Amino acid sequence: MFADRAKIYVRSGKGGDGHVSFRREKYVPNGGPDGGDGGRGGDVIFVVDEGLNTLTDFRHVRKYKAMDGKDGGKRNCRGKDGEDIILRVPAGTVIREAESGKVIADMSGDNTRYVLLRGGKGGNGNQHYATSTMQAPKYAQPGQPAQELELQLELKVIADVGLVGFPNVGKSTLLSRVTNARPKIANYHFTTLSPNLGVVDLEDAKGFVIADIPGLIEGACEGVGLGHEFLRHIERTKLIIHMVDAASTEGRDPIEDIHAINRELEQYNGELAKRPQIIAANKIDAIAEDNRESVDAIRAAFEPKGIRVFPISAVSGQGMQELLYCVSQMLSEMDDKPTVFEQEYFPEMELTSAQNEPFSVLYDEESQEYVIEGPRIEKMLGYTNLESEKGFVFFQKFLKDNGILEQLETLGIQEGDTVRMYGLSFDYYK
Repeated sequence: MFADRAKIYVRSGKGGDGHVSFRREKYVPNGGPDGGDGGRGGDVIFVVDEGLNTLTDFRHVRKYKAMDGKDGGKRNCRGKDGEDIILRVPAGTVIREAESGKVIADMSGDNTRYVLLRGGKGGNGNQHYATSTMQAPKYAQPGQPAQELELQLELKVIADVGLVGFPNVGKSTLLSRVTNARPKIANYHFTTLSPNLGVVDLEDAKGFVIADIPGLIEGACEGVGLGHEFLRHIERTKLIIHMVDAASTEGRDPIEDIHAINRELEQYNGELAKRPQIIAANKIDAIAEDNRESVDAIRAAFEPKGIRVFPISAVSGQGMQELLYCVSQMLSEMDDKPTVFEQEYFPEMELTSAQNEPFSVLYDEESQEYVIEGPRIEKMLGYTNLESEKGFVFFQKFLKDNGILEQLETLGIQEGDTVRMYGLSFDYYK
């Protein structure tokens, strides 16, 4: 079975706790703190595997957890980091947050590796909290908690051209003739169950990838029949070929078929109906050359709208070259960039901002520093990579959105003053 959707649960690793201990050796009666740091929790990472073309594996296993970091130990021993968990997906997989449906990542184009959830940062051992006034700290930082998400995975095939049409109009026959794809072909009154992709190679012209998309029936936009299973696969295509039975061998009206498909596209996603289109009027081998009124009628209905019509026979190959070279020419005039779905859901921001733990902002007279503490602050620091530009921007947004900057200004902070958060110190500037 072709599997192009799956719902899964993922969880990163928890950070190991920092350790509280003191150096106790002969002749060293008052040894200082030597508690080690906890290890970092493992990340949840998605990687594109070119050898995969379905999401079948995720239908059988639905829960994926990275390893937790180990706790710190005595004698400054640091806990072992938890192992990452790597999930391999086919190119074109779109990762969404299950409840909201918002896009987290689109595993296509240059995005072949994506760290979805970062493991919790290991807690600092008590050795980090020794000061001139507190030489025997009995506090160690707990490890940052794991992050977890319910995900909806969707595979949207990556092709330049989508070949659409009602069942049994000859799409599979055309694909087998012009590409290296070998779809099953028979005179069935039901549709292909999975997209078939093939590469079209042309002399003296740029080739392209074409997809025979599962056949469409009316009501597809509402999920009838294969419905969304069909429609999601043409969201990436740059050009759509409507294939119709110009000979009406099964009594269907080719003009009404094209209108019906366009209605489904419009209702599912208005942008799809605006994509450039070409009509392939198939099965002309079943029409006498001097009696092609149906082809003329299709041209009269659509060519005034700028949609070219090519009479073809997928069986004999008649008219195929003209169709393919026209497609190649149209694609060469379009943007080469692949269609990539933009990120709408940011796990680090969404999961961190959802926390309601308290925090405090105060001024330490002795050290002359502004100190920000609390579980929410610890978690934010554990989730955020302050060495990256995106992470630092998130850090600044967190301080502003939670009213921390406002509280600092109320306390009278000035530019150049020092702000301390759990062993990290920053100079304050507006």
